[in-house]
Amino acid sequence: MSRLVAFLFDTSQFSGPSMTLLGGNLLVLAVLFAVGRYLRKQSESMIDPAVIRSFDRRIVGWIAILVILVLALMVNRTFTLVFFGFLSFWALREFITMTPTRRGDHRTLFWVFFLFTPLQYFLVALQDLSFLPNLPNRERFAELFIFIIPVYASLFVAGRIAFADDAKRYLERIAKIQFGLLICVFAISHAPALLYLEPLRTFNAEANAWEIWTTGTTTGLLLYFVIIVQISDLLHFVWDRMAGRHVIAPSINANRTWEGLTGSACCTLVIGMFIQAVMPITPFQIVGSGLMACLISVMASSGSMTMSAIKRDRGVQDFGTLVQGHAGILDRIDSICFAAPIFFHVTRFFLATQHVPGNGVQ
Repeated sequence: MSRLVAFLFDTSQFSGPSMTLLGGNLLVLAVLFAVGRYLRKQSESMIDPAVIRSFDRRIVGWIAILVILVLALMVNRTFTLVFFGFLSFWALREFITMTPTRRGDHRTLFWVFFLFTPLQYFLVALQDLSFLPNLPNRERFAELFIFIIPVYASLFVAGRIAFADDAKRYLERIAKIQFGLLICVFAISHAPALLYLEPLRTFNAEANAWEIWTTGTTTGLLLYFVIIVQISDLLHFVWDRMAGRHVIAPSINANRTWEGLTGSACCTLVIGMFIQAVMPITPFQIVGSGLMACLISVMASSGSMTMSAIKRDRGVQDFGTLVQGHAGILDRIDSICFAAPIFFHVTRFFLATQHVPGNGVQ
């Protein structure tokens, strides 16, 4: 049995700190879920049972995301990339089906789903120099993953719908498809792209010099990112309910408060510093890890607010209803959508050995 597990799953890319962080995080989530279940059974509890149920659903959702992500990472990073590709496909489907489309949009959507979505992830895979090493001009193709959707796909969507000879609500239709593609595919693809950010450099304070980061792996960096997003999401929920007084945008989301945003950002900053100090899983320094965690928290909150605005505009409560009693996929990963590209590009700008996607150290 152990040989079969070893054949199917590879844990070599998980460093000691990353395994410790993952195990500790799952343990905390399990404890919080157990406490929530206990409080729901206590009739004299001072906490609204509906709030506890909502918090429990968030915990269950994040546990599921982490478990599936770890299983994918244990296979290999190509499998992880495919997993995120299917995640993007499903999230885009939820986004598009939220509002009705016209007949003139159907062929455009075909190209969006079956050309640009897989093409984006194919271009991310080209960041790996061992993938199609003999491909002519592979470095130039690899660079396209940053431009293909914001530039080429956006122009294609506008032109293709125009050729369909249907001008009714034209701007609204192209904006919906373009934004869905940008958020659900382009933005999410930056999460697995973290796996290809190697080699990275780190600052050695003792030697007072930059050096290649060898104490961790990009797998751990991806786990760090997802766990920080999860921590921020849960802390924002708690701060909103426990100390929320000033609602940010009542017509968008009556539960999101400035106290929740500030409290989650500050707490996430401290937790980011603590993680790096106790189990150095990232190439950042302690302060840098805290600042990156704070940045992730702010962007994650921005993503949740943006998606809430879209749902209010369309008059829906959740993006999907695949599982009864649970929100859709996009409802669970909306915070990742906004935080992933910012985290990727800031990390690459400051710590990549070269700023050209796919390049290693020459």
